[in-house]
Amino acid sequence: MNKPLYSIGDASKLLGVSIETLRNWDKLGVLIPIKTVGGHRRYRQDDIDRFKGDKILNETNINEVSIYCRVSSQDQKKSGDLDRQQSRLLKYCMDNDLKVTYIFDEVCSGMRPVRPKLKKLFTLIEQRKINKVVVEYKDRLTRFMFDVFKRYFNSYGVEIILVERVLPKSFENELVEDMLSLLSSFSSRIYGKRSAERRKLKKVENDKTNEA
Repeated sequence: MNKPLYSIGDASKLLGVSIETLRNWDKLGVLIPIKTVGGHRRYRQDDIDRFKGDKILNETNINEVSIYCRVSSQDQKKSGDLDRQQSRLLKYCMDNDLKVTYIFDEVCSGMRPVRPKLKKLFTLIEQRKINKVVVEYKDRLTRFMFDVFKRYFNSYGVEIILVERVLPKSFENELVEDMLSLLSSFSSRIYGKRSAERRKLKKVENDKTNEA
């Protein structure tokens, strides 16, 4: 059974990147589509699965690299920050002869303990399917305790490559937003717990009144 081919518009939606990013990837040789007689780009299912990080291309070869990209808000994604981050990392890998097999990107706080794409990355590491993870800055991987992540990755023979060492000042605003989001989350849990306790206490008091 022949697998479907996707137009550039459909491929951009499946991969969560802009059409312009796909054109740039084509020029860089990162994701090369099939060209129709009319010159239109068509993308293979296998290539789309590979770039979504959902498929292992060669299970016998562990000399594979994954890139991990992250932004904190949908506004950053809409403004193209996530696409540009991906393009920079892919260019770095190409310039340094690193074979990129998996691309993970997500929109969430670096303080969030549960991240679906990060969880997939952990699975690949634990299964020893990759030996390098490329990120732009260490805070893209985690806001705090980077050394713990590094030691965990190294325990499976995986090297973390940081493309940049010094964070730009624009990241300070993002960190503040993450901290406010974290405080808001904790506050909601505390208030929610207190509300539940008050409802429980009120129910007990009402039951006693009805019994009397």
